[in-house]
Amino acid sequence: MTVSGPVALVKRYHAALNQFDAAVITPMFAAEATYTSPSVGVLRGRDAIVAAMESYFTEFPDQVAEDETVELVAPNTVRCEWRLNATSTATGQPSVRRGVETLVLTEDGRILTIEVEDR
Repeated sequence: MTVSGPVALVKRYHAALNQFDAAVITPMFAAEATYTSPSVGVLRGRDAIVAAMESYFTEFPDQVAEDETVELVAPNTVRCEWRLNATSTATGQPSVRRGVETLVLTEDGRILTIEVEDR
């Protein structure tokens, strides 16, 4: 993977999230990937991660997230600061969040771990 490879992959992943394109998102994850965030705890495995995302985007179909920074912090590790706006279909209430996401990629360019911190 080139130095720009991990950053470019994360930007493609975030663009796919904003469209919620599961066909693009699913193969971006390693089969054994983990996703950790305050809202969902720890999800293990690509299928569990994508299923949780499908549930989230059913409730928040209008989500728009923007990266404030995306930087390579180690050879296969990318750190992002982000903000998002979304509206819950269940409550009609808007949600505004900010946070930091750290992604570790495999040597072949798949997402191995994501750790999300809300700010």
